[in-house]
Amino acid sequence: MVLVAGSHHASYAHTICEEMAASAKARGTGIAKRTPEYVEKKILEGKAVIALTGDGEWAGFCYIESWGHGEYVANSGLIVAPQFRKSGLAKQIKKRIFELSKTLYPESKIFGLTTGLAVMKINSDLGYEPVTYAELTQDDAFWAGCTSCVNYEILMSKGRMNCLCTAMLYDPKDHFPPEVTARQFKKKAKIYERLLRIKKLLIKKTKVLVSLTW
Repeated sequence: MVLVAGSHHASYAHTICEEMAASAKARGTGIAKRTPEYVEKKILEGKAVIALTGDGEWAGFCYIESWGHGEYVANSGLIVAPQFRKSGLAKQIKKRIFELSKTLYPESKIFGLTTGLAVMKINSDLGYEPVTYAELTQDDAFWAGCTSCVNYEILMSKGRMNCLCTAMLYDPKDHFPPEVTARQFKKKAKIYERLLRIKKLLIKKTKVLVSLTW
């Protein structure tokens, strides 16, 4: 079951953070580091969803962050326990945190950065659209979360206007219905996949050039 996390779920904070770190290491990517105290804070604020089995075993998690005085909202820290991956649980969690975000921040733009085609597909199903980095929050506090990413130097060298991640945005005042966006994504899935491969190659080349200048 996927539900809004409450105070009685705070004990899962350490397990969640450990799995976030292990998952990032396995993928060879960097993520904004979360502490158990920060995750617990989100749970106590009612700004997180958690997935549990009928026996109370932790299965997944995601939380909400707001930026620019509430103008922008991000659904962050999506993680699914290894034994429950590829079961559709990530999609359920994303849908629930998306609904919670719209309830708590009905006027806010909801955005995300991802390198995964699967997450892009889930976002498209919810009504997100690919956008440029310029359309995201420019709040320094948000971008500071990228400092632990292996591609941070690339991000900064491009003035925070491009990186390996694809930016996606849901604007409640200006967006296509989810079914339309999903159809568009399906038609362009191969194009997005090709662009991701090209981005990876360009980032790899840029990393080599950056290393040679040091």
